[in-house]
Amino acid sequence: MKPVWTSVFRTAGALLITLAFAVVQRLTGPTHPWRGDVEVGSVRVACHMPRSEDSGRAAEVRLRDPARGANATLVFRRFPTGDPLTAVPFARDGEVLSAALPTAPPAGKLEYQVRLEAGGQTRLVPERAAIIRYKGAVPAAVLIAHVLCIFLGLFFAGRCALSAAAGAPSRRDAWLGLAGLFLGGLVLGPIVQKYAFGAFWTGFPLGSDLTDTKTLFAVIAWAATAWFVRGQRPLARWAALAGFALVLIAFGIPHSLYGSQLDWSTVP
Repeated sequence: MKPVWTSVFRTAGALLITLAFAVVQRLTGPTHPWRGDVEVGSVRVACHMPRSEDSGRAAEVRLRDPARGANATLVFRRFPTGDPLTAVPFARDGEVLSAALPTAPPAGKLEYQVRLEAGGQTRLVPERAAIIRYKGAVPAAVLIAHVLCIFLGLFFAGRCALSAAAGAPSRRDAWLGLAGLFLGGLVLGPIVQKYAFGAFWTGFPLGSDLTDTKTLFAVIAWAATAWFVRGQRPLARWAALAGFALVLIAFGIPHSLYGSQLDWSTVP
């Protein structure tokens, strides 16, 4: 195969891998909204329940009840606490029912459910309470740069691994991948974390934030890969493939898992 076509296939393959993992990160994890259609008393209700919101803003919970046959109540409390549950009735505007959760400080969490009543039946949705986490506002430029660098790092690491699969890993792609992962994950990532939750780092060894920890793991794994690839050392090809596999494992872990959490006992 001609070199130009080899390069095109490597680029296309790396791009597809990057986009696939971007979708995985976007659609999984504890901050992804809970959506679903539920039935109670033969009435079908569509639910949209947010699990992330900016601190200082009330989080709106919306239901769609086309048959207009259901009543709903929002029940919530601070998480994790033994506080008594607070109940707030939903307001109706046509077929739409809405209620708002109170705001909380950055990293503050609330657990909540919707109590649906229709046809003499009652149902709590979801069965296991949803948890919403509040965050500080992050400047768009910082957030965009963080995400862009992280996924450019994944893209170039992917190109390097595909080059290795074809014969020899690309040193240029290895170092560009490391630059993207390091800048996006260990420079801009902590800045985003500071804006959102008031701390630069809450992963290993300081805490249990799995996003910070997996980022550190991915950067270390790919730094070792770049070192092996430098000068085409023995085992460079296998190091590139193994290093990229470790990076993919890190990217496959849902974003924000075991993330920052406010200790409510410190709040007056």
